[in-house]
Formats: sequence, C-alpha cells, structure tokens
Amino acid sequence: MENLLNNIEEITLMGPGPSCVDPSVLDALSKSTLGHLDPSFIKIMDAIKEQLKTLLHTENQLTIPMSGTGSSGMETAFVNLVEQGDPVLILINGVFGMRMQDVASRLGADVDTLEFEWGTPVVVDEVKAALSKKDYKIVAVVHAETSTGVKNPVPEIGALLKGSNAIYLVDAVTSFGGIEIRLDEWGIDVLYSGTQKCLSCPPGLSPVSFSEKAVDAIKNRQSKVPNWYLDLAMIINYWEGATRAYHHTAPINMLYGLYQALYLILEEGEGAVYKRHMDNHLLLANGLADLGINMLVDESCRLPMLNSVHIPEGADDAGVRSALLKDHQIEIGAGLGPLAGKIWRIGLMGHTARPENVEKLLGALKGIL
Repeated sequence: MENLLNNIEEITLMGPGPSCVDPSVLDALSKSTLGHLDPSFIKIMDAIKEQLKTLLHTENQLTIPMSGTGSSGMETAFVNLVEQGDPVLILINGVFGMRMQDVASRLGADVDTLEFEWGTPVVVDEVKAALSKKDYKIVAVVHAETSTGVKNPVPEIGALLKGSNAIYLVDAVTSFGGIEIRLDEWGIDVLYSGTQKCLSCPPGLSPVSFSEKAVDAIKNRQSKVPNWYLDLAMIINYWEGATRAYHHTAPINMLYGLYQALYLILEEGEGAVYKRHMDNHLLLANGLADLGINMLVDESCRLPMLNSVHIPEGADDAGVRSALLKDHQIEIGAGLGPLAGKIWRIGLMGHTARPENVEKLLGALKGIL
C-alpha cells in the first residue's frame, strides 16, 4: 500500500497562510507525547501563557491558546460574550470582518455594521459617528485584514472606546508576530489569533486573551455559553491553578510546537522580528515594481506580512499561480470576493519572511511573465 506522506515535497509557502515552519518547530512537534495532566506538560502550558502575555504586552490572566485554528478563536470570543439581542458593531473591510458578522448573527446578536471599500482601512471618524448614536456591548475589528493586506487603525479605535462600557474585540490572526500589538495600551479587551501565520507554527491552535472587563461580562451572563467545547468558564480550570481540572484532551504536540515558535520570536527579539518583516516587504515591493507589478494598498496602511498586488494586464491568474507551484514549488494566494481575479496575495509571514524567499519568487515571476 502506497504511503502518501512519502510524496509530500517542500513548498515555499508565500500565500495568506500557512507560512513556512522553522525546522526546530517541526522537531518540537515530534517530541514524545505526554499526558495532558502530566506535571512536565503543565510547566509548558504555564510557559506558553507567559510567552503570549509578553508578546501581546498584556497582564491579562486569561491569555491561553485554544485548541483549534484561528476560526476557533473567533468563535471563542463571540460565543462567550454574545447573548440574545446584544448590540454589536462590526467594522468590515474584507472577508474576515464579514465572518465576524456571520458568527455574531448566528448567536442572536443585534448586529450593526460599518463597511468600507476593500483595500482601504476603517475610517476612524465614521466609527466615532456611529458610537455617538448607539451604545454597543461589543465593537469588533480585524487588525490585519488577510483578504486585502490592509492594516486597520486598532489603537485609534481603542482610544475612541476608552472609558466606555463597550468590549473592544480584535482579530489579530495575521498580525500577531508580524507587527506590534500592545493589547493593554490600546484598550483591547478581547483578542484572538492563529498559529499558522506570523508565528510560523502549523495550524491547530488559536491564542486568545481576555481582559478583566471581558471576563466579568462572561461571569455575569444571563444565559449559559451555548458551546461546551469553547466555554471559557470551564477551560480556565484546565489552564490555571495548582490543581488542573480535565476539560478536553489538549493537542499536546501542537503546544510543544507553539512553545518553540514563541521561543524563537523572543530569542530573535520582537523589534528584530518586526524589522525583518518590514525589510522583506520593502524588498518584495521594490522587486515587483521593477516587474511592473503594483501594490493594491496605499503605503500608509499596508501590511508587511500580507502583500496584495494587482495582477498584470494579460497575465493568467490561475495559470501563473499554477506554474509557480508546479515548476518552482512556490505557493501564493488568489484574491477573494470582489478582488477575485484582480489580485494575488503574497505572504511574508514569520519564517517565510527571508530575503532568499523574496528573491526566489521574484525570479520565478520574471521567468513566468
């Protein structure tokens, strides 16, 4: 019987995620599996919490990785906070803002949206105007919109909410590990991310962080959290204290991988990591310009780790991507929604953000085009 794993070849992952994984993270995944209540594993759990708090610049005690990909973090945020009829404002300028709207609506929230053109950021003054008309329990925005490559003004929106009762909820799936996040300073109450983007760990975990204000909202719910697996009131008892209460079997080896991925970022240094992402972004942007390929997003709000570029006139969208994968073992992403067929999305996330990868892609595109 053929073993399909023997056919897997190494691909340079330069799409919207997952990203390339450092060999030491893959080695960590292969360590001997421990029991989910083993004292040695609990030490690793505690260390991961401290690593996350350090990189997110937060004192939030409830800062843990959820068992599931980034979408499980989104579900965790909304399912623990939303009750029937709660007023929620979602700021949308791409696919993942729309996904927030969908999740909140399914939970029975009274959802209002502010929508902005894809490829442009949320406009703070429009948010300010909306907040002056209605009180919201939750205001939610995507920090790094993966579908467009736009960085939204998360600190400025947080300043608008300062002193209000609103819970500020931020999607940091693509931003965490690639650009600065100062969770407490920016007034973020709830944040979720994923491991497969700038943390350069395989998909499977979703770091989340909840402020005391958000935890109080969970404790004061009038109804039970409608999802057992993601109920933080139960999960906290597994992640905190000297005596751990079994909730679910954690993905042990995935947590080894996350520990090592966070260790690498802290070892390199936050500032150095963010500079590396920006340096490689600039290298890519300049190289693409030489090929006559222009960026979608204005420089003022452009993400370094997710580069949306206009497909050159006459180029075959799917054909170029297929040639990159088949002939050069490089993966890039297609456009989504109204940008489908109009852009490519080129990821420079985590371990992928290295000059040799940028040069490899530029050389391949030059040959294909």
